[in-house]
Amino acid sequence: MMNKPSRFKVTVGMCVRNAEEIIKDAISSVINQVVPKRAMELIIVDGSSKDRTLEIIKNSLRSVDFSYRIFSENKGLGHARQMVVENALGDYIVWVDADMVVPKDYVRNQVAFMEENPSVGIAGGKYGLHSGEGVAADLENIVYCVDSLYGEKSSSKHGYLPGVEGSIVRVKAIRAVGGFDSQMNGAAEDTELVYRLRDSGWEIAVTRETFTESTRASWMSLWKQYVWYGQGGHYVFHKNRNAINLWKMTPVAGFFAGCLRCPGAYLLLHRLSAFLLPFHYTYKRTAWLFGFLGAHFRGYGHFSDKKS
Repeated sequence: MMNKPSRFKVTVGMCVRNAEEIIKDAISSVINQVVPKRAMELIIVDGSSKDRTLEIIKNSLRSVDFSYRIFSENKGLGHARQMVVENALGDYIVWVDADMVVPKDYVRNQVAFMEENPSVGIAGGKYGLHSGEGVAADLENIVYCVDSLYGEKSSSKHGYLPGVEGSIVRVKAIRAVGGFDSQMNGAAEDTELVYRLRDSGWEIAVTRETFTESTRASWMSLWKQYVWYGQGGHYVFHKNRNAINLWKMTPVAGFFAGCLRCPGAYLLLHRLSAFLLPFHYTYKRTAWLFGFLGAHFRGYGHFSDKKS
């Protein structure tokens, strides 16, 4: 492991787990960033992977000329992301997940945006088209692409709040609001943080920078993913009831949300499959509601006795 310089401008944070099939592309895209190496560090937190994820990471980083550190944890994603926050030496954290690939100027351009906009606490990137893995994966990717087009500078005015995937976060902002909730061992740890950043007065933005993500390749894997999101959503809802509009997460609302996105999706793809989005959204919202209600009846994450 390399010696660390005294100061970094940006920290790239990666939280990974059992990602041997996709992690190499993500790591390579970080290695190829055109940021001065003395101005960038990489922090990786592995969630006790059982496959070759760590081996691939270490082999990929064997000859890099920037500082990196690797940590392990087994408490969940909220804890993993908070480990990055606590150990970051940069003024900013750019989050690159294992299923992402970022262009070589991504980190540099995200930092430049934050330098020019000191009132922004978090700025998301835009999802680029990444097709060819099946209908379920293609529809999910279209959704991300269309949603991230809703805003650039002040996305909160458009009703769209980015997660941390692909985002750049101002370290002093995230630390000021207490960082990630380390109790969250499932999904929605980023949703909960972004709402706290917004409520504390920081602006939320989406930049013009684009990354690609590998989405779920089958309907069953998509179902499991959104059940997991619903479980995390239950935790967030009971911690801050203003964070989630339950009506918008119903299958009926999902159908109408899909209808509204059909025109934009068709303009992006020029494929008739874009008109399957109402059914795609209904399917996802049903899974989300299933996870939410399952967590409710199990008493998972009940915060009604605490201030939101």
